[in-house]
Amino acid sequence: MNDEEKNASAIALKYNHGTATAPTIVAKGKGDIAQQILALANEHEIHVHQSPELLEVLIRLEIGEEIPEALYKAIAEVIAFAYKLKNKS
Repeated sequence: MNDEEKNASAIALKYNHGTATAPTIVAKGKGDIAQQILALANEHEIHVHQSPELLEVLIRLEIGEEIPEALYKAIAEVIAFAYKLKNKS
Protein backbone atom coordinates (compact mmCIF):
# COMPACT_ATOMS: atom_id res chain seq x y z
CA MET A 1 0.00 0.00 0.00
CA ASN A 2 1.46 3.34 -1.04
CA ASP A 3 1.31 6.56 1.00
CA GLU A 4 -1.73 7.84 -0.91
CA GLU A 5 -3.69 4.67 -0.10
CA LYS A 6 -2.60 4.80 3.56
CA ASN A 7 -3.89 8.37 3.84
CA ALA A 8 -7.11 7.73 1.88
CA SER A 9 -10.46 8.31 3.54
CA ALA A 10 -13.89 7.16 2.41
CA ILE A 11 -17.52 7.59 3.41
CA ALA A 12 -20.45 5.45 2.29
CA LEU A 13 -23.93 6.94 2.26
CA LYS A 14 -27.27 5.17 2.08
CA TYR A 15 -30.23 6.95 0.59
CA ASN A 16 -33.68 5.47 0.11
CA HIS A 17 -35.24 7.33 -2.80
CA GLY A 18 -38.80 8.36 -2.12
CA THR A 19 -38.51 8.51 1.66
CA ALA A 20 -38.56 11.56 3.87
CA THR A 21 -35.27 10.68 5.52
CA ALA A 22 -31.91 12.21 4.71
CA PRO A 23 -28.96 10.14 3.46
CA THR A 24 -27.24 8.29 6.29
CA ILE A 25 -23.59 7.44 6.92
CA VAL A 26 -23.32 3.64 6.70
CA ALA A 27 -19.53 3.26 6.60
CA LYS A 28 -16.47 5.41 7.02
CA GLY A 29 -12.80 4.87 7.43
CA LYS A 30 -9.22 5.69 6.60
CA GLY A 31 -6.38 3.64 5.16
CA ASP A 32 -7.26 -0.05 4.78
CA ILE A 33 -10.91 0.50 5.69
CA ALA A 34 -11.22 3.28 3.10
CA GLN A 35 -9.69 0.97 0.49
CA GLN A 36 -12.23 -1.75 1.40
CA ILE A 37 -15.12 0.72 1.09
CA LEU A 38 -13.88 1.83 -2.33
CA ALA A 39 -13.31 -1.75 -3.48
CA LEU A 40 -16.85 -2.75 -2.47
CA ALA A 41 -18.28 0.29 -4.24
CA ASN A 42 -16.40 -0.60 -7.43
CA GLU A 43 -17.36 -4.27 -7.14
CA HIS A 44 -21.05 -3.35 -6.91
CA GLU A 45 -20.80 -0.59 -9.53
CA ILE A 46 -21.71 2.11 -7.03
CA HIS A 47 -20.80 5.65 -8.03
CA VAL A 48 -17.74 7.00 -6.21
CA HIS A 49 -17.67 10.78 -5.91
CA GLN A 50 -14.44 12.47 -4.90
CA SER A 51 -14.74 15.74 -3.02
CA PRO A 52 -12.11 16.45 -0.38
CA GLU A 53 -14.16 19.33 1.01
CA LEU A 54 -17.31 17.24 1.43
CA LEU A 55 -15.31 14.32 2.84
CA GLU A 56 -13.73 16.61 5.43
CA VAL A 57 -17.18 17.44 6.81
CA LEU A 58 -18.75 13.97 6.49
CA ILE A 59 -15.85 12.11 8.14
CA ARG A 60 -16.76 13.87 11.41
CA LEU A 61 -20.22 12.27 11.46
CA GLU A 62 -20.91 8.97 13.17
CA ILE A 63 -22.10 5.81 11.44
CA GLY A 64 -25.90 5.80 11.44
CA GLU A 65 -26.09 9.59 11.56
CA GLU A 66 -28.08 11.48 8.93
CA ILE A 67 -26.27 14.16 6.99
CA PRO A 68 -26.90 17.67 8.36
CA GLU A 69 -29.39 19.91 6.62
CA ALA A 70 -26.60 22.31 5.65
CA LEU A 71 -25.24 19.60 3.31
CA TYR A 72 -28.54 18.64 1.63
CA LYS A 73 -27.83 20.60 -1.55
CA ALA A 74 -24.29 19.24 -1.97
CA ILE A 75 -25.39 15.65 -1.34
CA ALA A 76 -28.47 16.05 -3.59
CA GLU A 77 -26.19 17.10 -6.45
CA VAL A 78 -24.01 14.02 -5.94
CA ILE A 79 -27.05 11.71 -5.79
CA ALA A 80 -28.61 13.30 -8.88
CA PHE A 81 -25.34 12.87 -10.78
CA ALA A 82 -25.12 9.22 -9.71
CA TYR A 83 -28.70 8.55 -10.88
CA LYS A 84 -27.93 10.14 -14.25
CA LEU A 85 -24.86 7.90 -14.65
CA LYS A 86 -26.86 4.82 -13.66
CA ASN A 87 -29.61 5.59 -16.18
CA LYS A 88 -27.08 6.03 -19.01
CA SER A 89 -25.70 2.53 -18.59
